[in-house]
Amino acid sequence: MNKVLVDRTLPTGQTLQIVQGDITAETTNAIVNAANEHLQHGAGVAGAIVRHGGRIIQQESDEWIREHGPVSHSHPAWTSGGLLPAKYVIHAVGPVWGDGDEDAKLAAAVHGSLEVADQLNLISISFPAISTGIFGFPKERAAGVMFKAIEKYFSQNKSQIKLVRLVLFDDVTIRAFIKSWEDG
Repeated sequence: MNKVLVDRTLPTGQTLQIVQGDITAETTNAIVNAANEHLQHGAGVAGAIVRHGGRIIQQESDEWIREHGPVSHSHPAWTSGGLLPAKYVIHAVGPVWGDGDEDAKLAAAVHGSLEVADQLNLISISFPAISTGIFGFPKERAAGVMFKAIEKYFSQNKSQIKLVRLVLFDDVTIRAFIKSWEDG
């Protein structure tokens, strides 16, 4: 069972939470998948989402790529949630550490995911620690970028989203995000 570790209300009224648990168990309207640009969901968060949500997620992702081409940082794709509790999966492409301009690319992925959630008229969304696994983005730095991007999005956009959850699995990532939260 997922557990809320800390939460706060942003000046714009949304609740932001850090949650320990499994993103595939989230009951928010959408979960964000840390995807690659071709939406091939083999390992990490993406692999877990397809294992729990079913092959339909990969099939819909393949169809998205056929129709729209590779996914950019700023324009995430979306599919159904398949067998997941969440109705949608928003597939955000985070940066690979070392490719350059990583902070801006991560911020664009977060902004784009929130924008898609608003286009789908959602009120809740859960994010993983985008790019901090095999893409190598330093965890505490990623946390700071993600927190700032979320706050900036809501300060600049009228949104019906009420709840944003950062769902983190391992203790190292949780400690890094909480430290960034407390320092921020």
